[in-house]
Amino acid sequence: MPLAIRVCAYLADLLDSVSEFIGRSVSWLTIIMVIISCVVVVLRYVFEIGATALQDSVTYMHSTVFLLGAAYALNHGGQVRVDVFYRNFNRRKKAWVDAIGSVLFLLPMCGLIFFSSLDYVEQSWAVKETSRDPNGLPFVYLLKTLLPVAAATLALQAIAECCHALATLMNPHSSEESEVDHA
Repeated sequence: MPLAIRVCAYLADLLDSVSEFIGRSVSWLTIIMVIISCVVVVLRYVFEIGATALQDSVTYMHSTVFLLGAAYALNHGGQVRVDVFYRNFNRRKKAWVDAIGSVLFLLPMCGLIFFSSLDYVEQSWAVKETSRDPNGLPFVYLLKTLLPVAAATLALQAIAECCHALATLMNPHSSEESEVDHA
């Protein structure tokens, strides 16, 4: 196997493992969210006790799962895709679509989100922004920090997708145009 293909495959696997680790780590928050949501309901409707901080924690966890799970979803093909044509493409055509889509659409979008969120996050950190609700969690600035982090992790996964596509395109064994990959 040529060196360029091995390098692309290695880089893609390395970046995939980062997305995999982050995605699997934050996925545990979904179980915690369900438990805390049940506790909030019981506190409110059985004991008539409000729990603003607990409700905020569910919002924080949901945001974390959504933002940091995006790269994991892309890695596992969980993104929304209009695949009227894509699903019938062979491996090489899919690789072209994935590479072009990542370079022309996904990476610029990640850059836009990353750079446009920096001032927003910086202002939040400057005042150590807290919840507007009484007894809410005082960590809004940490929550907002997830915006550029999510853009960065998604960009890394986009690079991994490009590397996978390039490895496919450079591999002489993937040139069979009649082969259709339904993965």
